Amino acid sequence: MKISYNWLKQYIDLDINPNELSVILTDIGLEVEGMEEYESIKGGMKGLIIGEVLTCEQHPNADRLSVTTVNIGTGETLPIVCGAPNVAVGQKVVIASVGTMLYMGKDEVKIKKGKIRGEQSLGMICAQDEIGIGTDHDGIIVLPETVTVGMPASDYFSIEKDIVFEIGLTPNRIDGASHHGAARDLAAFLKLHKPEIWTGWKRESVDSFKVDNQSRTIGIEIENTAACHRYAGLTISGIEVKESPEWIQNKLKAIGLSPINNIVDITNFVLHEVGQPLHAFDANQIVGNKVIVKTLSEGSEFVTLDEQTRKLSSEDLMICNSEGGMCIAGVFGGLKSGVNAQTTSIFLESAYFNPVYVRKTSKRHMLQTDASFRFERGTDPNIVPYALKRAALLIKEIAGGEISSEIIDIYPEPVSDFRVEISYKRVNSLIGKEIEKETIQQILESLDIKIVEQKAEGLTLNVPPYRVDVQREADVVEEILRIYGYNNIEISEKVNSTLSYIQKPDSNQLRNTISELLSANGFNEAMSNSLTKKDYYNDLKEFKAENTVEIFNPLSIDLNAMRQTLLFNGLEAIIHNINHKNLNLRLYEFGNCYSFTNKETENPIHKYNESQHLAVFLSGKKEAANWSNADENVSFYQLKASVEKVLKRLNYSIEKLTEKETDTESLAYGMEYVYNNKPLVTFGSVSKLFLNKFDIAQEVFYADFNWDIILQKMPEAALYQEIPKYPKVKRDLALLVDKSVKFNQIKAIAYKAERKLLKNVSIFDVYEGENLANDKKSYAVSFTLQDEHKTLKDKQIDKIMQNLIKNFMSQLDAQIR
Repeated sequence: MKISYNWLKQYIDLDINPNELSVILTDIGLEVEGMEEYESIKGGMKGLIIGEVLTCEQHPNADRLSVTTVNIGTGETLPIVCGAPNVAVGQKVVIASVGTMLYMGKDEVKIKKGKIRGEQSLGMICAQDEIGIGTDHDGIIVLPETVTVGMPASDYFSIEKDIVFEIGLTPNRIDGASHHGAARDLAAFLKLHKPEIWTGWKRESVDSFKVDNQSRTIGIEIENTAACHRYAGLTISGIEVKESPEWIQNKLKAIGLSPINNIVDITNFVLHEVGQPLHAFDANQIVGNKVIVKTLSEGSEFVTLDEQTRKLSSEDLMICNSEGGMCIAGVFGGLKSGVNAQTTSIFLESAYFNPVYVRKTSKRHMLQTDASFRFERGTDPNIVPYALKRAALLIKEIAGGEISSEIIDIYPEPVSDFRVEISYKRVNSLIGKEIEKETIQQILESLDIKIVEQKAEGLTLNVPPYRVDVQREADVVEEILRIYGYNNIEISEKVNSTLSYIQKPDSNQLRNTISELLSANGFNEAMSNSLTKKDYYNDLKEFKAENTVEIFNPLSIDLNAMRQTLLFNGLEAIIHNINHKNLNLRLYEFGNCYSFTNKETENPIHKYNESQHLAVFLSGKKEAANWSNADENVSFYQLKASVEKVLKRLNYSIEKLTEKETDTESLAYGMEYVYNNKPLVTFGSVSKLFLNKFDIAQEVFYADFNWDIILQKMPEAALYQEIPKYPKVKRDLALLVDKSVKFNQIKAIAYKAERKLLKNVSIFDVYEGENLANDKKSYAVSFTLQDEHKTLKDKQIDKIMQNLIKNFMSQLDAQIR
């Protein structure tokens, strides 16, 4: 949200420079995230001066050019070649001297010294569009004879300069989303901290409002009173829709709005002045001479101002005439009912809509407007008639016309103030400092919070309904503190601490440990949103769409569900990097995943599951190409090595894990490590089905660690282990087996046959081809044996190897080569 310094000064006397004011605004809860200078004409006409044409002759080498000399008040004359047909001797004109920067629309032109068709030119005589004061380019600007030569053009054209504050408004502080709101808070601060310059704050009077006649009364009916608590309107006839005066245009431009026409600009002006959204309808388009506030049937079509046809929900509140919808209430206007150049009569609306209805409609149709931003957070129901009168008076002043109806104000159930009781003891306890009772009362009254009853121990308050965030004692304390000043609370020299027992293993500590490990091995950590696109899960078997946790009021169609897996987030990051020519990727991410099962349960929360996961991604080249490295892609085995590093760092012995091949929809091929019948990690090459969803052409390897199970099953780390005194012994076997036999089967049989002395089983060669049957392959397997208490003897070693061979032959029909 943007606040204009000049605009703000209309409501409060500010003898404070903008930099100091930005600090004050931040201190009172309106955090200034940035400041920028605004000029009504871009560039501020720097370098433009008023000159007088002394001579004007035909260019010797061009029929449509003139060679002039111009006095610019410095004692020297400038030769300037001019192409305007209306240039003449004696004219007072605007000169852009050499070095001046001109802003013509999106183009920037710097005036340079040069020759035009052989004649020297040291500047330019300007037209309206060249200096930003209009669109005319038929000739140069000719000023009155009384203008002083040599004066800066910025002084003559009275350029407005302003400072604009970018306010990071928190969702609960919608009361501050206007210049009145900011002025009210500033006045409360100045009264307490700078009473010498405090004069209060004021808002423009509407006492001059009166009805000219009742020639065009349009009725109002509220059918859905739950969605619309208050609705007021009046008609203004005989208006002229045209361009707004410069002062309104400058104010709107300063806060980033584009002027449209005088009627629309006035509604926008009042919105940002007082915080109340308004809407103007073309009165001639209100069929039946009646406005009806209601919902339409499910699936009804409505064309909005952006010419989009939208299908309405039965919960979308609409402003209708007797034939159909004219506007989505509090969100967006309709194409046919809006104000245009032919409009001569308007119906002006001011209302208070139920924030829940507006918020749901805004999210449902993905429409975020200045009006919906305020309505969905809660506007002031009591300011509805004031805003209507303020806009009506401005329209009469600027667009002409007459107020041709009384204000019809339908307010069936007035919104009450919030009743809150506070105790001084509680206020001082929460703030951490004793504040005088008179100071507390002054702050509250300055913020429009009425003191209903005073007691020795506390106050009874009526909080106005526009302060939707102040409904509890703690909320009132926060209001007192932000005006009193957080910086005025002394920091205690006493430090309190609480000793707490951290459950082992410590998940956060382990996450940091693994993050450091992966980062040290060349991986980059990714952090993505747990909200994702539901469409990702359509037609999947592994992650079914019906198991997705959907969001009732999604921010957008791309963030309408909770993720079931980290895979899609990783693929989004990968394609983003690929599109930015970063092809070699090593990523990891810790995150929660969510799922839903529609099972019968007494507690509905049990239908939802939340689990922690660690995802690891590899794609592209193994190393960046250079003269010393081969151009080699990452592989499954590189991912496997990274997976095993993580598991080993978490005290898991790879030899004690069970390897299983995976058969999942997401992986073209892969495997998983299982510990005590619980899958710790699944990893492999991402299938084409998933890669095609993101148009990823290169292979992607992915590992999914179930972090919850890893923590539950994690072995305790040994404090130390004695180094064995006795040597290891290695023996190799060449096993001829069927092609269907996997190495993990060999490994499992070996460990089962020799549980005590067999320390490791590894494979160092696989052979298929010449001299072997088509259905056979040969594994070259190495076995490591060790007795930690004595040296192994040949007889003992041979016995173990014979037992292994016997088991391989009986269980795998293996042959020893």
